[in-house]
Amino acid sequence: MPAPKKYSDELRERAVRLYRESEPKPSFRRLGEQLNVPPEALRNWVRQDEADRGVRVDRPSTDMVEENRRLARENAELRRVNEVLRAASAYFASEIGPTRRWS
Repeated sequence: MPAPKKYSDELRERAVRLYRESEPKPSFRRLGEQLNVPPEALRNWVRQDEADRGVRVDRPSTDMVEENRRLARENAELRRVNEVLRAASAYFASEIGPTRRWS
């Protein structure tokens, strides 16, 4: 179960929208003080929004991160299943007896 978010999604969206729509762009420190949010968190939110919109290519989009997590979970589950199958195969092979080699 993931940890609860410290800031609501609405606050994040509002902060990113305020930054994007402001002209000239405010500093992250000033905007963070106005919204009572750490400037580094605000900077990360803006960068992630830019990645999600395709403006930035130096970080993965949110969809890509979620897909990677899903694939990692699926991969771990398949590894567990393979271990069970290997153990079962070894067990049943020992029940049958030694393998016969045909020459």
